[in-house]
Amino acid sequence: MLAGLPERLSLPLSAPPISPPVRIVLIRHGQPRIALRPRTSHRGFATYIDDYEAAGLDPASLPPQELRDLVRELDTVFTSDRPRSHQSAKAMAPHAQLIADPLFAEAPLASPRIPWLKMQVAKWAVLSRILWHAGFHPRIEDARTTSARAARAADILTARAKAKGVAVLVAHGYFNWMIGRELRRRGFSRTGMHQARYWNAVTYQSGT
Repeated sequence: MLAGLPERLSLPLSAPPISPPVRIVLIRHGQPRIALRPRTSHRGFATYIDDYEAAGLDPASLPPQELRDLVRELDTVFTSDRPRSHQSAKAMAPHAQLIADPLFAEAPLASPRIPWLKMQVAKWAVLSRILWHAGFHPRIEDARTTSARAARAADILTARAKAKGVAVLVAHGYFNWMIGRELRRRGFSRTGMHQARYWNAVTYQSGT
């Protein structure tokens, strides 16, 4: 103490609160019960899109054990309202409540009218996706609207993950990628890669 002045007290600095880590797991559905590699025209591909949307899960396409273990303790799993997605979620987590919402449906495709051309449906899908991003969206949702839908999906999943620690969605390959892109923008880290593989799972984590 100098000249009767009190010494400056040294108070411990309090650390800022640390948010617990949260995880969001995006899972692609299992293989649908439909032929996967038919060769067809643009008209045939238009019909195939509708048939694919209506197809359920192939009974032979079983969820991997690691995914079953992942959701074993969960009481809720999100899914789209499409049969292949909803049935995949039920096969993976038969004990859980399924929250099916068309918000989580796949980014749509439309068949471009290209006369005389025949090719496998997978190639039609790639071409259609490129054209969709370029502005080809006759009577379907456009890319900007789908991106906004992916942002709303990310909101729902993030809120669930913050409340419960983890949120799991069983949905569709390309739309899962769009949700993941939005989560990365929000600072989530990613484990795994989005691939055109049935039962593919990618984990996003925040708060570490």
